[in-house]
Amino acid sequence: MQPSESPIFDSASRSFAAQPANLIEPHGGRLVNLLVPDAERVELLRKAGELPSVQLSARSLCDLELMAIGALSPVDRFMREADYRRVVTEMRLVDGTFFPLPLTLPISDPNTAPIGRDIVLRSSRNELIAILSVEEVFEADPDWEAAEVLGTAGQRHPLISEMSSWGRFYVSGPMQVLNLPAHYDFPALRRKPEEVRRMLSQFGNPNVVAFQPRGPMHRMHEEFAKRVSEQTGASLLIQPAVGLTEPGDADHYTRVRTYMLTAEKYFDLQSTLLNLSPLATRMAGPRETLWHAIVFRNFGVSHLIAAQEVPAEHAKETGVCIVPLEDLVYLPDEDRYQESRTVPSGAKTLSISPTEMRDDYLATGRTLPAWYMRPDAADVLARAYPPLQQQGFCIWFTGYPSAGKSTIADILAVMMMERGRQATLLDGDVVRTHLSKGLGFSRADRDTNILRIGFVAAEIARHHGSVICAAVSPYRSTREQVRNMVGSERFIEVFVDTPLAVCEKRDVKGFYARARAGELHGFTGVDDPYEAPAAPEIVLTTTDSSPEESARRIVRYLTERGFLAQQSFSALRLQDEREGQDRFGEKLVR
Repeated sequence: MQPSESPIFDSASRSFAAQPANLIEPHGGRLVNLLVPDAERVELLRKAGELPSVQLSARSLCDLELMAIGALSPVDRFMREADYRRVVTEMRLVDGTFFPLPLTLPISDPNTAPIGRDIVLRSSRNELIAILSVEEVFEADPDWEAAEVLGTAGQRHPLISEMSSWGRFYVSGPMQVLNLPAHYDFPALRRKPEEVRRMLSQFGNPNVVAFQPRGPMHRMHEEFAKRVSEQTGASLLIQPAVGLTEPGDADHYTRVRTYMLTAEKYFDLQSTLLNLSPLATRMAGPRETLWHAIVFRNFGVSHLIAAQEVPAEHAKETGVCIVPLEDLVYLPDEDRYQESRTVPSGAKTLSISPTEMRDDYLATGRTLPAWYMRPDAADVLARAYPPLQQQGFCIWFTGYPSAGKSTIADILAVMMMERGRQATLLDGDVVRTHLSKGLGFSRADRDTNILRIGFVAAEIARHHGSVICAAVSPYRSTREQVRNMVGSERFIEVFVDTPLAVCEKRDVKGFYARARAGELHGFTGVDDPYEAPAAPEIVLTTTDSSPEESARRIVRYLTERGFLAQQSFSALRLQDEREGQDRFGEKLVR
């Protein structure tokens, strides 16, 4: 069956109630609609061709799409300063409406958005999306915003590392949306709130429980969603986020295929609806759950299954009943699922954590048991995530100039080929000659260079290739952005911790001497700082080990992680003899 032929897409194959139900009203009382009527499009399209443009980030594009279709009602624009500051501190708009997360549009240069003028908002592919009439431009305060909203300032938080690359100003004003972002995947499942509300209403039930699965749906989640639906007498909306998700999450193409198979075969399609939301996650804890509740309310949802606990007084203000996600386990002797907190003492139970699913099953090629995941869904997941030795990864060398990064990287590439893994080598100096030709050494240009390398590395790793990057990459926040681009589960940061004085002695090109003489400016280690990694996967000290020994240490790490295959015993023995140490830690007799 082709996806377009599946009954989950087709309302004609469903039996609807004779009397449509009245669903919960949208947050704020009505659904916002920013889409321009057809009668006005021609003139506005002509006007847009004469206006200056601002390019939207992937996150801003997701936010704008949700805003345009009413999913973020009552918010109808990127926030004004007064709304922004009150939302950050009090989780309320200026008019008092509860809203837990700020929605802002960052720009780098306020001159690109003059107050009182119109600007065009475009996607990264230069597609025309909207016209914004600039009413306010105000300075961002990312540190304050992160501390209040996310409760942390740590650069390892994906959103914080992303915020460091945002423009330092926010722009606000009314918008006229001419085009929604083009989506060529699962278009029939990307319904607007008004469409979802109409279909849910036709089920004849005023109550709707929503489940937003983050990963592929396993049997425990399936069982829990069905139980909540039955206990509340509600219809069920399965609506995953397919905008920006958390680093390390399964790609949405794979996830959605598993949801389609599960919904079509194992849920009652007379009371269950599958829909996709272009929501960009923030990883903002309870605030994010409350935000999701408002989004789901705008889709007609009265009950939301959520893993994150939220204060009852705040949940009440969303108008949505937050149902805590219970931990279920499988009782094999009875072939059923039960809340782990109520399992009788001594009863045999089975469960698999997300980490165990990834490391003990997918990474090793083991088949997931049918009690954990439906076999057809498990097959989709296994094909998308082959064993770890066939998956991609990125080795990222960082350290002062002349620390030894490129030398170790070259040796490592050869050793990996010995193990049957071809590696792409992206050297910072070589990349600057080609991919980043024309960039200088300002902080902005350095960040651009590193993010370009990171983008290429992420694409290689995503397509199951291995890549070795050797670049000074002096700024911690930029390296964390690259980590999030690649995915933390396949990003290995290697800090080549060579003292600055040693690096200067090794500098055959004389860059350090020229920098100290004032001939070069912005040189890392002289008049520009190097920010050492806070928690790298590997630290190499090159003053007490050779480049070959350092490379072999990385090979051992990759082998232990499962990215490289184990060598035969004879090969290991030969290698150990060369190193003067056998595999069991005993000195070999010469």
